[in-house]
Amino acid sequence: MADKKKSAAPKKEASAKKNYYSVNGDKLERIKRNCPKCGPGVFLAEHKDRASCGKCGYTEFKNKN
Repeated sequence: MADKKKSAAPKKEASAKKNYYSVNGDKLERIKRNCPKCGPGVFLAEHKDRASCGKCGYTEFKNKN
């Protein structure tokens, strides 16, 4: 039987949604901001100069002050 070669490309890890929340007592608080168009459950990605939604494309630019 022929040996199967393993692929050299590393597997991509899924984003850990558990890192987007914090637990304070009995309350669950969101750390990251939600998209105002898509609603709760869709988070904005934080970039150097902006925050953007990967689902609808909503973008908020940060001030350069």
